[in-house]
Amino acid sequence: MERLILCGGGHVSLEVAHMAARLEFEVIVLDDRAEFANAARFPMADQVLCMPFLEALEALGSRESDYYVILTRGHAFDRECLAKVLEGSYAYVGMIGSKTKVAAVRRALEEAGVSRETLDRVHAPIGLPIGGQTPAEIAVSICAQLVQERARRGPGAVLPPEEPGVLCTIVKKSGSAPRGVGAWMHVRPDGTCAGTIGGGAVEHQATLDALAFWQNESGETRKDYDLSHAAAELGMVCGGRIQVEFTVRRF
Repeated sequence: MERLILCGGGHVSLEVAHMAARLEFEVIVLDDRAEFANAARFPMADQVLCMPFLEALEALGSRESDYYVILTRGHAFDRECLAKVLEGSYAYVGMIGSKTKVAAVRRALEEAGVSRETLDRVHAPIGLPIGGQTPAEIAVSICAQLVQERARRGPGAVLPPEEPGVLCTIVKKSGSAPRGVGAWMHVRPDGTCAGTIGGGAVEHQATLDALAFWQNESGETRKDYDLSHAAAELGMVCGGRIQVEFTVRRF
């Protein structure tokens, strides 16, 4: 599971934490104010650190799978956090703020020696441009961008390298199936899953097939699933078909 490190514990951060926890991120919140960084305010977080931002970031270290969302209460803190994050490894860095604020932070970091190439990797202003105004709407745009980046990186960048289970990947699609080629779901030996190949009855059946494949490691490595029957029951024109490839991961 990837770490989502929220620099700042304000209103937008709270909304992002709620959504990100449902999206299977390991949520970590940093803030130097006790009233904003506490377990009562962020019960969904895996970790809440109440300490100066730079100390907290140093204590956490960095990983290539880390996602950082920077939304502190001021330009100076944003700049400090961003400079620290860019020194280490990460999968995603986003910073909230107006174009004017973002330009000012970029300029200050360039003057401090950070390359334009590095700064161009920062998503700022953060989130997909959906016109959000409220903290919840802004959080939707941020989390959508996190999901987009995670999907782009694929399962190899998401799954822990030694997590056992069966990787189910869509390798063919026809019709109006909800997910396309490349969509994946990892089925753990206990039946829990990460990712999705579309949900519903077909995903449930694929999960059962994956568990059977895990236990026996025999049979076809690819299976076709017809979504049209379920679609017809719901009054839909066409549900499409998908072919799923099963890959066992044993460590």
